[in-house]
Amino acid sequence: MCGIAGIVGADRQEIEAALRRMVPAMLHRGPDDSGFEFLPTTLAGRPVTAGFGFRRLAILDLSPAGHQPMLNAETGDCLIFNGEIYNFRDLKAELEADGCRFRSSSDTEVLLQALGRWGDRALERLEGMYAFAFYRAEDRRVLIARDPLGIKPLYVAEVEGRFLFASEIRTLLASGLVPRDLDADGIAGMLAFGSVQGPRTVYERIREFPAAHCRWLESTPRSFWELPAVRAGSDVDAASMVRHRVQHAVRRHLVADVPVGIFLSAGIDSTIIAACAADAGARVTAFTVGIGDRYPDDEVAVATATARDLGIPHRAVPIETTTLPGLFQRWIDSLDSPSIDGFNTYLVTKALADQGIKVGLSGLGADELFGGYPVFHTAPRLARLLRAVPGPVRSASAPLAAAILRSAGRAGPAEKLSSILAGRPDLADVVVGLRRIASDRTLATLGLRPIDGVRRPAVAGDAFNVISRIEVAHYMRNTLLRDSDANSMGHSLELRVPFLDLPLVEAVAALPGGVKEARGGPGKRLLREASSGHLPSAVVARRKTGFRLPIGDWIRGDMRDFCEHAIASAASIPVLRGDPVRDVWRRYADVRGPAPWANPFALVVLGACLQRQAAAL
Repeated sequence: MCGIAGIVGADRQEIEAALRRMVPAMLHRGPDDSGFEFLPTTLAGRPVTAGFGFRRLAILDLSPAGHQPMLNAETGDCLIFNGEIYNFRDLKAELEADGCRFRSSSDTEVLLQALGRWGDRALERLEGMYAFAFYRAEDRRVLIARDPLGIKPLYVAEVEGRFLFASEIRTLLASGLVPRDLDADGIAGMLAFGSVQGPRTVYERIREFPAAHCRWLESTPRSFWELPAVRAGSDVDAASMVRHRVQHAVRRHLVADVPVGIFLSAGIDSTIIAACAADAGARVTAFTVGIGDRYPDDEVAVATATARDLGIPHRAVPIETTTLPGLFQRWIDSLDSPSIDGFNTYLVTKALADQGIKVGLSGLGADELFGGYPVFHTAPRLARLLRAVPGPVRSASAPLAAAILRSAGRAGPAEKLSSILAGRPDLADVVVGLRRIASDRTLATLGLRPIDGVRRPAVAGDAFNVISRIEVAHYMRNTLLRDSDANSMGHSLELRVPFLDLPLVEAVAALPGGVKEARGGPGKRLLREASSGHLPSAVVARRKTGFRLPIGDWIRGDMRDFCEHAIASAASIPVLRGDPVRDVWRRYADVRGPAPWANPFALVVLGACLQRQAAAL
């Protein structure tokens, strides 16, 4: 796991100066090494320079042979690469049989040789998480690409004849070449869903490069992968297939030349990963964050017992509430894009990094693939109900229904219901609506336009797979994966997600929903069946609890001063109306008892994040 940055433009001196500002801005992504290369290329038909910059977090082949930018001495090709290629050993054997010679044991060199030999067709053969830039010396062209599921980030900006790209938004800003004008629609997406909705960012000139796409810089981006079609029937032993693919995925996600840890909760996802690691004889340590007896969702006791049963070393990491304001501020500092999610990931990755761990395995992705969220049950029922109600009745009832819920102190459900009733009654819209934390009406109060064009796939078929594919493309990619990368890399730790191993994803996605649907029992039925006999029955039967932190209590208590500072910053954002911003905070902060905290917290994070990014430049 590393950080990449690049600029293509006409002024060599300007490029070099800007790139040397960009690379230090992502030191946290790679404290082990850095490097630069400047290469002749073309842009818009004219000769220009391509500058490649890199920060290295050494995971495979810790020697200088893994240095980047990596050059192929025979061809002059050059690569900067962030991520891991999990099938690199198979590709290496094939390339060696074809005459390629290797000087390192890294997956980076395998990718460099594969791209040199096969061009962008190599992307169809890669299994891993990655974002990279490749320079082909033969025709002086530059290729950028991002992995199929969007596990690794890549941002781009085109400014006055220059093309810039980087692993982080703040790295592009550090160049001094990208204007910092705010994108009102990007901010609206963040406030509507709690995280920015790609491909937008909060800055007008910066966009997220799409997952599963590549681009030769003088061409348009093209897609190189998509989820397979759902089969009409299943003629395989699905549970056995899932068990073997999960075991295979975990084994190759354990490959590293540095210490590996596992995020262990009380749930089945992380327990399966821990069990597979134990079966593989891997030397790993499990970590669980605890928040004490004061909060009922503490998972330490269950996780401790699980680790003991599996024979894996385990460390519980308690959180002291007195340290929260400082930890919270450092979390905000680590954010590259504002999001209300991810503080839990920040805490657990910090726990691993503090113990010298450089690679952490997470259960992220299992809920989306196997149906672990309540939306898999609630969305189809709600969609059926809405289809029975005439459109004019739905539209007329939306404000009244929302007002009733707000008057009952249920502002969170009111925002979701308002969004759903105002939209279409199809299943896809309902699924997206259930993820809303702020309705279009609330956005308008803050001075923003309604949300339009939320990224989601064109899906059809059974309800389970429609929901699964929307959750993968929407919530998982826009929130979970982006936040996990930012929060883990804030501690110079590589986060790996075995449930998103490409062969596993493709196999599970192709199964009809009836094979995966829980039908009234606990979610993730197929995953539970695959684990039966390999995990304690109590673990297999345990319902999803999640890793919840008492954010609402904290922002009105220990972290109130910090939050009010951040609200003042949010109120001064040019695209927002200041008084309504302050009103949202006051209505939450001054109420006694439980209250929905997502809306005010989103404004806190937005204000703090933008203030921090402005101060860093």
